[in-house]
Amino acid sequence: MGGIDPAQLKWRVVAPTLAALPAGLAGDAAVNLLTGTALAESGGAFLAQLGGGPALGLWQMEPATHDDIWRSFLSDARFGEIAARVRRMSCADLPRVQQLVGNLRYGCAMARLAYYRAPDVLPDAGDAAGMSALHKRVYNTARGAADPIITIAAFRRAIAA
Repeated sequence: MGGIDPAQLKWRVVAPTLAALPAGLAGDAAVNLLTGTALAESGGAFLAQLGGGPALGLWQMEPATHDDIWRSFLSDARFGEIAARVRRMSCADLPRVQQLVGNLRYGCAMARLAYYRAPDVLPDAGDAAGMSALHKRVYNTARGAADPIITIAAFRRAIAA
C-alpha cells in the first residue's frame, strides 16, 4: 500500500502539531501513538473510510466523535487554552469536521484529544503492544474493526520512523 511516508508523517506533521498544543499533550509517546494511529486506521493513505463508513482523514475520526469532542470537552472553560490552539489549526472557510480530511494538523490534534480526554495513561514511547491496546480500547473501541494484535505492526512502524 502507498501513502504518506511514516517518518515524514511523524516528524513533519505529528510532532510539530503536538508541540503546538499545551504542555502535556506532546512528547515521544504521544508522537508515536498518533503516528501509529494514522497507520493503523488508514494505512496513512485513505482520507475516507473504505466501504462508505463515516470516518474521515488519516486518523479516521467519525464526525460524531469530532463533534462530541467540541461539545463535551473543548467547550469546557477548563480546556480553553487547548480549544484556542486547536481553533488556530483550523481554517475559517470550511466546517471543522470537513477539515479532518485535508487539514493534517487539525486531524492530528483532534485525534490526540480523543486520547487525552480518556483517563488512560500513555504507554512508554517504545511500547508498540501497549499503544495498540490503548488504540483499540480508547480510539477504535470494542465496536471498531481493529485487531490489537494485528495493529501492533503499525505502532512498531511508527516507533521506528
